[in-house]
Amino acid sequence: MKMNAVLLAGGALDPSDQLFSECEGGLRSLIKINGKPMVQWVLDVLNKSPEVQDIYVMGLSQDPGLKSSKPLHFLSGGQTMFENIRQGVLQSAQDHPTRSKVLLVSSDIPAIQPHMIQWLAEQVAQRPKSWIYYNVVSQETMESRFPNANRSFVRFRDIAVCGGDLNAVDTHLFLAERPVWKNLTEARKHPLQQALLLGLDNLVLVALHMATLKNIVKRVSNRLSIEASALQCPFAEMAMDADKPHQLAILREDLGESG
Repeated sequence: MKMNAVLLAGGALDPSDQLFSECEGGLRSLIKINGKPMVQWVLDVLNKSPEVQDIYVMGLSQDPGLKSSKPLHFLSGGQTMFENIRQGVLQSAQDHPTRSKVLLVSSDIPAIQPHMIQWLAEQVAQRPKSWIYYNVVSQETMESRFPNANRSFVRFRDIAVCGGDLNAVDTHLFLAERPVWKNLTEARKHPLQQALLLGLDNLVLVALHMATLKNIVKRVSNRLSIEASALQCPFAEMAMDADKPHQLAILREDLGESG
């Protein structure tokens, strides 16, 4: 399946953030590993993936010298991740109406490989009716590959998982005006309001470990009147982002940087 990709490369850090001193211009995506910005590591993988077509880089209004053999489109984006995703997906839909599925790729997962994108494309092709494809990585998979990452996990009745940073959506998710997206955006700083929108009962079930992952996905999908797929991803690299200094150090070692 051929898809465009929205590459989330904004993420300006506050000077108080522990990684701020590593950033060029305060952007997490430009932190270097082996002398190469993390966003370039991810771009290199997208370029090697035959499933990927055009790439929409969100959060960089100008090209900071990135190299790509595939078309790059730079968009300044909005103030939130949701706004960046929505703007990138809508621009992709406007430019290429026939490419209804779009990859959402974080710029701080430099350890991903082309076969992982191929796997995700295959999952999307097998579930054409879904509008959201969200990767989750089990605690066992994550800690086996990166034992010292110290990721946080959500515990369901049947599995403990963390969220992935390489996902996919259908463009129809944003082509029609959906009040819930506006409401969720406006409530981004109010967790209780968000919980009520998604169904507080669902979050209670998760908190008490009374629901399976599949059941919660079904309940939230019904709540939002869309079809979504939670994909149990076998690749820890999809969830290994450089969110904290020790995680950046792990990725640098994994990718061959001596220090």
